[in-house]
Amino acid sequence: MTAVRQDAWSPDDDLILAEVTLRHIREGSTQLAAFEEVGERIGRTSAACGFRWNSCVRKRYEEAIQIAKQQRQKRNYLKKQAIVATPHVSSIAVFDAEERAFSANAVTTEEGLSVDSIIRFLRQFKTTYQDVSRQIKSFEKELKEKDDEIERLRDENERLSKEVNNVQTDYRAVNDDYKTLIQIMDRARRLAVLTHEEEAKPRFKMDANGNLERIE
Repeated sequence: MTAVRQDAWSPDDDLILAEVTLRHIREGSTQLAAFEEVGERIGRTSAACGFRWNSCVRKRYEEAIQIAKQQRQKRNYLKKQAIVATPHVSSIAVFDAEERAFSANAVTTEEGLSVDSIIRFLRQFKTTYQDVSRQIKSFEKELKEKDDEIERLRDENERLSKEVNNVQTDYRAVNDDYKTLIQIMDRARRLAVLTHEEEAKPRFKMDANGNLERIE
């Protein structure tokens, strides 16, 4: 069972990933098998190895990948030619002989490739590390700015909420006062109409002779 690690990839991990993957390409195997082998060796999941290869390591070994593919084609071609030329020989024996010859050739190629690849990798790793460090600092600065902005907006939202609540309270108070004023004005209007009507009615008084006399 392979363990899932969250730490960063080391140069040795990248080198193992590159060497194993290139070997699988040369041998005609799948990259998935290579990632599983690397995962068992360095304690990572095959998915993590595949992601690392496709996102970072593969770009550094484009030339080596092409060489590995050419060697795979050559190997397949030699295998077919050996089978056609010696039909009486067991295909397994032909494969074993060709495998030994290919392995001898591959060792020389790997020795020449590994020195150049290590030097190139170390140079590229230094540049990549510096770029990543700058990006991390930039992201940290941007994250802090976003956090400050969120905090400012949170305070602003709280202040505006309080203001809205105060305005709503004032509105209800003003609305109640307005309704009360309307009621007072309506009662005053009705009282004024009644008073006017009473004043408009004719009034009479009785004189000394017992007759009704209108009072203007």
